[in-house]
Amino acid sequence: MSSLNELINTENNAALREELLERLAIVEHKIKFMDKVPVCFLDSNGKPRLELSAIAKLGGAAVTTEPMEAVYVVFHEETNLLDDLMRKVPVLLNEAWPAVKFNRVCLLADDYRLLKPEEAVALVEDIAEMIHPGHFIFGYEGDKWIRFTV
Repeated sequence: MSSLNELINTENNAALREELLERLAIVEHKIKFMDKVPVCFLDSNGKPRLELSAIAKLGGAAVTTEPMEAVYVVFHEETNLLDDLMRKVPVLLNEAWPAVKFNRVCLLADDYRLLKPEEAVALVEDIAEMIHPGHFIFGYEGDKWIRFTV
């Protein structure tokens, strides 16, 4: 059993627990039929972050620490909301990165503490929506994350 399933099972509300398991199963089922997408998570200093790797894998990511290998680059850092990242990220971007060339840079708000099952499932959905546009539409873009175009 994955640690996310264990977290979901800590939910006392049976109806919510069932809903979260169903939402996760939908993403997992669709992801089975898709190629994993190389994604690099960076902080606001341009350093790789691996904290979200397990969650990102559930969303269809193949996590890498090299932006040159990534189809998507996602900037995320504790204490930084979208506004903070929008000010810090432009100077970090390298035009040689494939994600920059093809406008596949995303900013992820630090609203996710992953302490609550619902937040963790929402993060899986967000990552799936980021890196598989058109296949997943959960409607969190603009609230919890944005595409950053150069």
